[in-house]
Amino acid sequence: MWYQTKASQLLGIQYPILQGPFGGNLSSVELVAKVSNAGGLGGYGAYTLSPQEILDVDRQIKAATNKPYNINLWVSDTDAVDGAVSDEQFGKARELFKPYFDALGIPLPAKPAPFKTRFENQVEVILHQRPPVFSFMFGIPSADILEQCRRLGIVTVGAATTLDEAIALESAGVDLIIASGFEAGGHRPSFLAPAESSTTGTFVLLQLIKEKVKTPIIAAGGIANGKGVAAALALGADAAQIGTAFLATDESNATPIHRQMLFSDAAKYTTLSRAFTGRLGRGLTSRIAKDLYQKEKGFLPFPLQTQFMSPLRTAALEQEQWDMILFWGGQIAPVLKHTKADALMKSILEETTAYFDSLSKKANHTN
Repeated sequence: MWYQTKASQLLGIQYPILQGPFGGNLSSVELVAKVSNAGGLGGYGAYTLSPQEILDVDRQIKAATNKPYNINLWVSDTDAVDGAVSDEQFGKARELFKPYFDALGIPLPAKPAPFKTRFENQVEVILHQRPPVFSFMFGIPSADILEQCRRLGIVTVGAATTLDEAIALESAGVDLIIASGFEAGGHRPSFLAPAESSTTGTFVLLQLIKEKVKTPIIAAGGIANGKGVAAALALGADAAQIGTAFLATDESNATPIHRQMLFSDAAKYTTLSRAFTGRLGRGLTSRIAKDLYQKEKGFLPFPLQTQFMSPLRTAALEQEQWDMILFWGGQIAPVLKHTKADALMKSILEETTAYFDSLSKKANHTN
């Protein structure tokens, strides 16, 4: 059967279908449980959460499902030197973004407070709570953390945007590798070279990694239905991770307008931009992303840019100025059909099964 892969075996799931773990408060316990209970692997993006919040979320997920699930963290969670930004740099950002704050009639915010990395403290909760799967992006945890995960029976999953990153993940002994193509919505999790120079498409990246790496691969980016899953498996993936299609379902924690936008004509146009967070990410094209193309030098480093833009986002939502907001979404959004996670999962499984059934019929007919 198509779903009996190395990945489904390692992850302890029935179907090698992973729900992308959304950071920035877009994940929900309900969605994780729906996907896991349907035989896939639900995922929760926890990089913005405090250790206590991760503890609470993990307990809620365990209460909602007795199936495997995934908690995701960012290994590198700041680009700011010493977590801070100079007055000069902040002045440039204020100047660049002032027209947008003015347009919404709100004052420019004060300089963001220095950011202290919290990955080490977050990982302690992971090791204490032992979620069945721990996935991470923007780097590789220390050998000590990976060894503790192995000892505790936590399956580790790392994200690669290039062949070099996949080779580094395999060398570190990670259990599974996500091949994250540039079609994907959300942040580009590059860690060896700048994200702008790490933009290989999912199916090319998958084949490159498959050629050089023995670790099972999960294809991610541009996959939203059974045809996409079947194509990924046919090219050698052991599983597929689906983000935008699950983000668009009622069970995700995306705002109603965000979900609406993913089903609208606006979803035909997406852009990679650093304007909203300081890190490169793909979302629906907005006025700010277009205006500030190639003006990255004026942005604050991640996550200070996110903090700086937070009041603008709030005001834009209140005033329904959608072109001032980054709605995360991948290039595949125009093909989305389902607003319910159960229906989406059922459709993915039926389509993938139908594809492989037709292949075996053809093979039998030829024989």
